[in-house]
Amino acid sequence: MQASQKQGSRDGYHGPYYQPMQELESYAWPPSHNLDHSLFSDDRSQSTAPIGYPFHNSPSTGSSVSQPDYQSNASDPNHSPDHPISSAVSGICSTDDFNDLRHKLRELETAMLGPDSDILEACNNMSVLGEPNQISLETDKWEQVMETINRRDIKEMLIECARAVGENDPLTTEWLMSELRQMVSVSGDPIQRLGAYMLEGLVARLASSGSTIYKALKCKEPAGSELLSYMHLLYEVCPIFKFGYMSANGAIAEAMKDENVIHIIDFQIAQGSQWVTLIQALASRPGGPPRIRITGIDDSTSAYARGGGLDIVGQRLSRFAESCKVPFEFHALPVSGSKVELQDLRVRPGEPLAVNFAFMLHHMPDESVGPQNHRDRLLRLVKSLSPKIVTLVEQEFNTNTTPFFLRFVHTLNYFAAVFESIDVTLLRESKERVNVEQHCLAREIVNVIACEGAERVERHELLGKWRSRFSMAGFVPYPLNSMVNATIGTLLESYSGKYRFEERDGALYLGWMNQDLVASCAWK
Repeated sequence: MQASQKQGSRDGYHGPYYQPMQELESYAWPPSHNLDHSLFSDDRSQSTAPIGYPFHNSPSTGSSVSQPDYQSNASDPNHSPDHPISSAVSGICSTDDFNDLRHKLRELETAMLGPDSDILEACNNMSVLGEPNQISLETDKWEQVMETINRRDIKEMLIECARAVGENDPLTTEWLMSELRQMVSVSGDPIQRLGAYMLEGLVARLASSGSTIYKALKCKEPAGSELLSYMHLLYEVCPIFKFGYMSANGAIAEAMKDENVIHIIDFQIAQGSQWVTLIQALASRPGGPPRIRITGIDDSTSAYARGGGLDIVGQRLSRFAESCKVPFEFHALPVSGSKVELQDLRVRPGEPLAVNFAFMLHHMPDESVGPQNHRDRLLRLVKSLSPKIVTLVEQEFNTNTTPFFLRFVHTLNYFAAVFESIDVTLLRESKERVNVEQHCLAREIVNVIACEGAERVERHELLGKWRSRFSMAGFVPYPLNSMVNATIGTLLESYSGKYRFEERDGALYLGWMNQDLVASCAWK
């Protein structure tokens, strides 16, 4: 479904939805924390997601674990008996009789703190030191974790693991990760596949390497034609983008139905495929087509997804418009959306203007990131142009200012629906499905979970928040076209009956069962 470090084409999911995953060597892990195998390798022989467990410099707290033996042993996937912590954790995981728990906890204490009798005596006599409930509380917590593991519910275990990470609880985190890595798989059912990437995000967060991964994965993509095939496949098997583009185009066509000249400013044009259907529609307009001018904005870092710069987009659209006998002009603006200024847009006096924000604004940093609120600045700039219509299409979940744990839960619920929807249209053993999820989805998941501050560039907001921003910038809602709604409903029938399409409060929503996926609306 990176910030305005533009993530490739909107023809596939935005953000990591456009970025391929590469082999894990590029993650730049500290030497002692390299994973044994990459989730993102082309080698499909590994059915489970191998995870390392670096606990230093947890970004949620800034604290560190100082026991080097713990760090090195915890990353050992074999849990050798020579490694006391892994052995103790494994022992707890396999203990059905909870009466052994206190004995196992003492083994863990010995492994982590050493055999110093004074330290252990202090731990075992906490009630004497004035904390009579501490042992009971810890025992209850470990019993809860054990019950969670025994239920073998991947989603529940991921949530508890994220809670432990957020609370800087390395022992619980290691225990849950060691169990989860045996359960998740990039070739399993939807929650197993999603769990592999969510777990990868947690590992990256603990290693403070989320930004490194995000940037590294952006540097070594497959060839442009190969990535295009991933994005094109996602576009075909998941109607999120068709829904967004169709609803935006319908609103623009309705607003411009009496105009002979149309200027469209697309703030993230990517490959420009959104405009093919609009050009087709306008070509058959009674009385002849209007003259169309498109200003395509996109960071030059997205060039790989097109096989070249924005001039390629202009050439493709120009040829297509010519074949439809539509007068056409293209203006390329290869800059980040956050750097666009008024003079860059070349708006001509009296020219009817449409502005398109499709899967783009959530990449703009706002006041929660730094003093320069580009999200609201861009809306005020667009309002100053007096456009006839502005279209907004965004993923409907909240990852902007939400605290880490809640952000993790929102992301888990959202992408669980996305992965389930993909499962309906692509065979589980399909290599194409693995490629789509790895190259077009996983990168966004890692960024949302592992990064903070300016490094977290995937910052989605719910439509309610977007409404507040548009209203503060001086916009009012633009009514939707009922004919477009009917066309979208017909489109979704060709996918799955589990997709849900509805109009609420002047906006269109696409959902999968009970989970909203995308919201689309228009403003003037």
